[in-house]
Order: sequence, then C-alpha cells, then structure tokens
Amino acid sequence: MKKGIERKNVKVTGGLFRDRMNLNRSYLMELEPTALLQNFYIEAGIIVPGAQILPDPDSSKLHWGWESPTGQVRGHFLGHWLSAAARLSADGDRELKAKLEYIIDELERCQKRNGGEWVGSIPEKYFDLMAEPEYIWSPQYTMHKTVMGLVDAYCFAGIEKALEIVDRLADWYVKWVKKMQDKAPDTVYKGEQGGMLEVWARLYEIKGDEKYKFLIDAYKDNGLYTQLETSHDGLSDDHANASIPLSHGAAKMYELTGEERWKNVTDLFWKTAVEDRGMYATTGSNAGEFWIPLKRHAEYLSTSDQEFCTVYNMVRTADYLYRRTGDTKYADYIERALYNGFAAQQNRFTGMPAYFLPLVSGAQKKWGSKTRDFWCCHGTMVQAQTLYPELIYYTDENSLSVMQYIPSKASVSVAGVDVNIEQTTDMKNYNNQVFFDDHEGGEKSRWSLRFVIKTSEPAEFDLALRMPVWAKGIKGFTIDGEAVEKPDVSNGCINIKRSWSDNVITVTFLSVIKLETLDDAPYLAAAVDGPVVLAGLTDADRGLKGDPEKPETMFDRRCEHTYTTYIWKQNTYVTKDQPVNFEFKPLYEITDEKYTVYFSVEER
Repeated sequence: MKKGIERKNVKVTGGLFRDRMNLNRSYLMELEPTALLQNFYIEAGIIVPGAQILPDPDSSKLHWGWESPTGQVRGHFLGHWLSAAARLSADGDRELKAKLEYIIDELERCQKRNGGEWVGSIPEKYFDLMAEPEYIWSPQYTMHKTVMGLVDAYCFAGIEKALEIVDRLADWYVKWVKKMQDKAPDTVYKGEQGGMLEVWARLYEIKGDEKYKFLIDAYKDNGLYTQLETSHDGLSDDHANASIPLSHGAAKMYELTGEERWKNVTDLFWKTAVEDRGMYATTGSNAGEFWIPLKRHAEYLSTSDQEFCTVYNMVRTADYLYRRTGDTKYADYIERALYNGFAAQQNRFTGMPAYFLPLVSGAQKKWGSKTRDFWCCHGTMVQAQTLYPELIYYTDENSLSVMQYIPSKASVSVAGVDVNIEQTTDMKNYNNQVFFDDHEGGEKSRWSLRFVIKTSEPAEFDLALRMPVWAKGIKGFTIDGEAVEKPDVSNGCINIKRSWSDNVITVTFLSVIKLETLDDAPYLAAAVDGPVVLAGLTDADRGLKGDPEKPETMFDRRCEHTYTTYIWKQNTYVTKDQPVNFEFKPLYEITDEKYTVYFSVEER
C-alpha cells in the first residue's frame, strides 16, 4: 500500500499548476463570507445583511444560480469552498484559514439556532420528501458537500469545532435513517447519496463511534455495487457523477475493513468505466452527464462532453487505486486528466469553470461566472485546483515514488531518515529568470527535469520516477552529473536503489505527437503531445492528410518567447502540406477561441 505524504509537507513551487492554484486561491479569498453562508443563515432564521428585501441580482453581493435562495441545491458550494480552503490552510495559508475559522464559527451558530443538530442550507423536510412521489432535487448531494467540507476542515486545517459540528449533525442522520427504515427504506439511496458512504467511513475511522458504523451499514448496500458484480456493463446511460463517488466509498471501505468485496467492486468500477468503455483523449467518457455506451464515443461528440465533476471524481478514484496497487497506469491516467480536465476546464484568466468540455468540431467553451452560476462543476473546480500536492509523491516502507512531474518540494521520512526532495523543470538560470541557451544544450521542453535529494544522514532506499506511458524514450539521465546509460526501467518506473545523502538527478523524457483514434470512428483522431491534447484553431474539421503512424510529417513545431509560466511556448505546432494550414496548441490554453480536437485523417 502506497501512502501519500502529509499535505503540510508538500509544496507546489511553480509551473502551470502553481499558476492555476494561485488563481483559484484568489477566487476563494474574493468570495464574501456572508454570501457563502447566505442559505445557512436563511435556514437558521438569521437575517442576511442587506437581504431583508431581495435586491437586484446585478447589484447584490449575494450568490445566485444554483446558490439562489429559491434553488433546491442551494448551499452546496460552501462545502466545496470549505474543502478547498482547508487544504490550502494545511499549506500554511493563514489568511485563508482565518476566513475558514470564521465560517465554521457561523455554522456552529446556525446549528444552535436549528436546535443543536441540523446544520443545513436546505430544509430538513427535503429529506422526508424523498419518501414521497414528489420529485426533489438531490438533498443528499447538497448535504454531503457540507459534511465533506466539515470533515476536511478538521482533517486538513485541524479545526476541532468542525468535527464537533459534523458529529452532532450525524445524530440527526441516525434519527432520519431509522425513521426511513420504518417508513420507506429505499429513501436512503435517493437524492444523489453516492458520496455519503465514503464520508461516514472517514468519520468512523476518525471517531470510532458506533453511530458511524450504523450509518455505514445503512448506506453500503447500494444497488450499483451488485450491478457491477452481476452485469457486463453496469454504467452505460447511468448518471456519471452520481455513480463515481460510490467507487470512493468502496475504496475507502476496503481501506477500513480489508474486505475483498470492496476491493473487487472498486476494480470492477474502473474496468467498466475506463478499460471496457474507452475514453476520449482527454479522459472524459460522458456526454450530457451520462456514461457513454461502450466504445461509442464518436457517436456522442457534442457540446456537452466531459462534465468536469466526473474528471475530478475519476482522478480521486485513480488515486485510491494507485495507492492500493502501486500500478502506474493510474498515475498516467491522472496526468492526462490534470492537463486536459483540471487545466483545460478552468479559465486561465478568471479561474472560472467550464461545466462541459465540448469536443465536437468548431466547439467553444462556456465559462461560469463568479457569483451567478455555481454549478456542481463550479464546486469541484475550486477543490480540484487544491489537489495537486496530494498526487505527486508517495512512500511505502523503504521507497519514495514520484508520480507527477510538477515543480514542487516535499519532506518525508524514508528508511528511518528525513528526506527532502525538490523537483524543477531543468532549465538554465540567469538573474533569477528561467532561460534557455540552445548552444549549451538547453531544452525547450517541460519534460526536462531535475531532482535534488537531501537526507539527514546517508541512507539506502529506492527512488522510483514514473516512466510516462507516452514517453518515446529517455534523452539523457544523470546522477550527480554522471551519465547513466541504461537506467533500470521496470513496472512503469525508472528505479534507483542506492545510498542517498546529497544528490542530483536529471532526466529528459522524449515527447512526440501521436494520433489517438476513436473505436467507433477510426478515421477520427486527436493529436496528443505527451499527455497534452492539442486543439486545432479552426471552426471545422478541415482534415489531416499524411502518414498517421508518423504525425511529425504533418506538424511543424512553433517556438515563441514568452514571459509567462514557461519561457518558450509549449506543445505549439502549425500543420504543413495540408490544403489549409492552421495552428495547434494545448487544449488547456484555449479560452474563447473556436477549436476542433478530432479530425478526419486521410492517409497519403
């Protein structure tokens, strides 16, 4: 079993994902506590300042869209905000932690006003309505976000009061579940309850209280688990984001109990969701929020592909599986999702999310607003941009593994000694400005990497660097300046077993463009450079002509000096020898341009 390094001991120090974290952090600070709490105040009978008479939405500081006081999932966003703020608090962000602590205090105030248990942004009666024929939109989904946020505030930010609040709320849940067991037992599985099993398991792990065992037992017999065990395909046309959190619950239950059934169910979920089904080059496999039937992705190319919530939640599933198995295929999947979901569906200027990632020809992303939409994907996006430090480094008894190549540093104990590791993009440095010197062999690639390892005393342990599934090979590998001609590459990693003290490793992975086709339309292909999906700046499928096995015959690299994240543009190309030539650039850089990802390829 692999373990992630404690959050406070990992820092993302630069690069694309640090930029996106900073953008997200600014947004978390920008939102007003009163607006974040508005629906909790209303439910508790607390007058929201300035809202005695509903103001004009255009001038109000209140939140609208899904957070509107008239919406049935109102208040869901605060739970996401709590989780995101808690993780950044663990990184040492004292300003954000102060804001988090204030909001927790106000939630305690609301709980007291509600009688001491309920701390909801929606009426308690919504839960009883789930037992009636009348439709009600996702009360359990909404409340799960609050429970999750409070648990994260305790686990990551160390706020004891958050745990006390959620512990009292659990008493309310016990009473409601018992009432439903007598009245309408199936009600417990309504209202998008997929995330509840995981969070009750987390609380049982923390508290050991029998009431959490009771809640686990009440939520664990979800029909999807049986469907996965008995059906060839238990997911097609099912609501994707309602089902993925159930895999988190199963994975957490295996960690908690060691029962084989939970391991098997998690594996079956991955097999059905990813391996049997296939996916777009971006990792998405849903359209209009529903799982695409097996191997039929071309049929579903549209403006509503890849709901962002599904990308975020599938990354969490992959992380559970990597930690349990150590299989780097899950880390490769995560890398692809980070570039083509986490980054591609966040506006690089405003930080706002795209609910879907359109993959039809001539697509255009639709961005959310800061206070007027608050889709579910708005919530998962603010969480996603805080997740990176937890996905980079892992340890077990005598090894340290690097699974994501993100500039960062970490401190951890391995083989009984303190180890500090720092990874950077290996570029020349001049007056503190990253710069390349082509005459001295400088690389214009983000995949030229440098690792510095320092230990408190000399110690022998294994260091594993993921060998990316996309890499054509290794261009140069050195330890302390000495070339290693044939490093040990096995089990998806470059493996180094030696005594460490104060050492430097450099490596460059060779990245080439590949054309990835769709199973039900092999003539349609996306251009992928390393893990980065490229988008053609064209409003139609203009086709590509050439040798599909040698995409480099169709593309010329374009380098442009910049003063942003990388000094040279990364993964940017122009087609050549085509009827109409046009530019390709990373999908994550696309903002308001029209673009095409899948092109008809004609061999010549």
